[in-house]
Amino acid sequence: MTLRLYDTRAQALRDFTPLDEANVTMYVCGPTVQSGPHVGHLRGALAFDLLRRWLAHRFGRVTFVRNVTDIDDKVLQNASADEPWWALAYRIEREFSAAYDAVGNLPPTYEPRATASIAQMQELIESLIERGHAYAAGGDVYFDVRSWSEYGSLTRQALDAMESDDEADPRGKRDPHDFALWKAAKADEPASAVWQSPWGAGRPGWHIECSAMSRRYLGGEFDIHGGGLDLRFPHHENELAQSAAAGDPYARYWVHNGLVTVDGQKMSKSLGNVTLAHEVLARRSPRVVRYALAAAHYRSNLDISDRAFDEARSALDRIDGFRERAARVVTDARPTVPEAFGAAMDDDLGIPQALAVLHETVRAGNTALDAADEPGVRGTLSGVSGMMNVLGLDAFADDSAATSAADGALQTIVDTLIAQRQTARTEKDWATADRIRDLFTTAGVTLEDTADGTVWSIDD
Repeated sequence: MTLRLYDTRAQALRDFTPLDEANVTMYVCGPTVQSGPHVGHLRGALAFDLLRRWLAHRFGRVTFVRNVTDIDDKVLQNASADEPWWALAYRIEREFSAAYDAVGNLPPTYEPRATASIAQMQELIESLIERGHAYAAGGDVYFDVRSWSEYGSLTRQALDAMESDDEADPRGKRDPHDFALWKAAKADEPASAVWQSPWGAGRPGWHIECSAMSRRYLGGEFDIHGGGLDLRFPHHENELAQSAAAGDPYARYWVHNGLVTVDGQKMSKSLGNVTLAHEVLARRSPRVVRYALAAAHYRSNLDISDRAFDEARSALDRIDGFRERAARVVTDARPTVPEAFGAAMDDDLGIPQALAVLHETVRAGNTALDAADEPGVRGTLSGVSGMMNVLGLDAFADDSAATSAADGALQTIVDTLIAQRQTARTEKDWATADRIRDLFTTAGVTLEDTADGTVWSIDD
C-alpha cells in the first residue's frame, strides 16, 4: 500500500511521497519551556514519534527536527530573581526531555534552541522587508498580512473574519492582524534577553523562530510539518505566510494531532484538571502511559482517565503473557510486520486498527500454543515482536527495573507452590494437588504440565 496522511492544509488524505525517499524530512513544533510538561505534551510528542518510527520502517532514514522555544514572553514572565529566564528555560527543557525519554520517544535528529538561531531569524526578517511583506516601526518589525494574498490558506479563513494578533504589541501596527517578527527591547525586561539587530535591540517574535529553524536544518522545502491542533492558528498560519512570502515552498504536508481531555473535559488550568507528566509517570508505568496515549487515533481528541490506563495495563499483560509462553517453545522467531498491521499504519497512521491486528495475532498465538503448533507459535511471535518494536513498546528499562523485585517474589511463590503440588502428586495426595491448581486458577494463572516440568502463564 501507499502511505496516506491527512494533510490539514488540503483537508484531505493525500498519498505521501517524500522529496527524497532516502531521507524523509520532518519538523515538529517543540515546547515553549516556561513550565513543566503535562500529559497533552506527552501525547503530542508521542504521536509524532510513532509517525517517525513508521516512516523509518517504510523509508529508512528520517531527519527529525523538534525545536525548543527558550525565549518567549511567558518564559520571561515566569522567571524570577532566583532563577533567571535562561536558567528556567534550561531546567524546564530538561523536564521535557526526561518525560519524552521516559515514554520511549526517540531523540530528535536535531533539537535546536531558538536562542541559537537569532542570526537566521534576522536574515529571514530582512528578506521579508526587502520583498515588501514586513515593515519596521519604532524598533518593532511586523509582518504585513494584507501584503500576502494567500494569508489564511492553512486554516481557510478570510482575513477580516480572523481574530487579531494579541501576542504582538499594538504599537506601530498598520493592521490589527499584523504579527510581530521582531520585538523592541522593553525597560522592564532583562538585558540578557536582548539581541542587537538592524532595527534596534530586541528579541524575535514567536512565529519567526520556527520558520528560521526549519529552514536552517531542513532547507526551504521539507516533507512534513507537525504540531498540535491548537497551533494551526495563529502559529502555523503565520509560519506558512512568512516562509512562503520569503520565497520558501516550506512544508509539503501539514499534520496535526488532536488534544487531550480529562474525564470528558478540556484540560485547562482554569478547570484545575491539568495533569502533569511527572504525576502520571509517578503513578503508572511509562510503558503503560505510552500504550494509553497511543491507543486513540492521533487526530482524535483523547480522553485520559484511570480506566484508560487500567485497560492499557491489561492489554500489555496479555501481550507479555503470550510472549513469555511462546519464548519457552521457540527461540528463533525473527521480528516481522504483518501485512494487515502495515495496511493500518499506512492508512493515516491507524494505530487503533494496528493494535487490533496486534491483539488478534496474540490470540492466534495462544491458540497455536494450546495446539502445540510450533510453526504457528513462531509465526505469531515474530509478528507480535515486529509490531511491538514499531510501536516502541519493547525494552522499557524502567519497567524491568521497577518490577524486577516484584517479579522475583512472584516467581519464588509460584515455584514453591508448583513444587508443593508436584510433591503432592508424587505422594498421590490428589486433594492437595487439586487445591493448589484451583488456587492458581482463581488467581488467573494457567499451569501446563510438560515432559520438562510444569510451566505457568497468566491468563489472557
